[in-house]
Amino acid sequence: MTSSATAPPPGLTLRPATLDDAAAICALLNEVDLLEIGRADTELAEVQASLKHPEVELERDSWLLFDGDRLIGYGLAWDDSGGERIDIDHYTLPDQQQGALYVFGLMEARAAERAAANGAARAVVHLHLNIAPTIDLDALRGRGWRAVRRHNVMARPLDGATDRLPTPPPGVTLRPCLDEPDRRRAHALLQESFIDHFDFQPRTYEQWLDDIDAERVDWSLIWVAHVDGLGDAAVLRSHNDRASMAWVGNLGVLRQARGKGLGSHLLCHAFGHYAVLGRDRIGLGVDTDNSSGALALYERHGMSLDFAVDTWELIRPVG
Repeated sequence: MTSSATAPPPGLTLRPATLDDAAAICALLNEVDLLEIGRADTELAEVQASLKHPEVELERDSWLLFDGDRLIGYGLAWDDSGGERIDIDHYTLPDQQQGALYVFGLMEARAAERAAANGAARAVVHLHLNIAPTIDLDALRGRGWRAVRRHNVMARPLDGATDRLPTPPPGVTLRPCLDEPDRRRAHALLQESFIDHFDFQPRTYEQWLDDIDAERVDWSLIWVAHVDGLGDAAVLRSHNDRASMAWVGNLGVLRQARGKGLGSHLLCHAFGHYAVLGRDRIGLGVDTDNSSGALALYERHGMSLDFAVDTWELIRPVG
């Protein structure tokens, strides 16, 4: 079921986003953050990167919903798969459910259009929502959406007195990705180590650079682990541009190298490194059904639940 409305609900207006809207969108997302997790957690650079993503055509893939001059809703669609999988983001203030569902109808239709352009027979649309979101979940279910996976955001305090750079296991060395060959190696390790993970989408090196907004990446915060006799076997990608905490974006270990303590070493290295930088907290996201044991690893190292996010899915014919 999708919205058949051709115009926004009375009193509301809609238009596409532009790059000049980034600050207003960031303010809206932080307003939603405060309601859902109790703190503002969205950085302006994240919004700017999303709006500039090469797989987003702002005129057709973005939606801003206004009540008068007040921005009350935001949507964005993009296509990482080149096939049936289309991703969307959606944020609307909680007292604007009619407007929220109107935007959902437009986004669902656009997702079907993009999947059809890829030659797919259906659109498989994914959306990430806080487990206690501002949107009416019963209304989403009524449209055919269902929750298919849960990710936990884990966090841990850092203490410069106790979080020190660890001694590496025998035969293991870490190096930051300071040159192009190592950056390409980090990309290849992430592609291989995450290939069996839920929602994995293969990305070329150039696509990955766009995904991580490479122009503002601090490459000294991405480390590759080399194991004697095995070669480069693991990678941790982190960044230090969130106000609330340091962040581990990815921690990947090749299947043949698991069980050797590489994940623990990289994680503790990040703890020690960020403690030296003066950060007092670090976080990451983890698939709770991850078969590699990642959730247990993080819990063993003192990380605990901050908040949880569900992946919601809609399967829609393109015809």
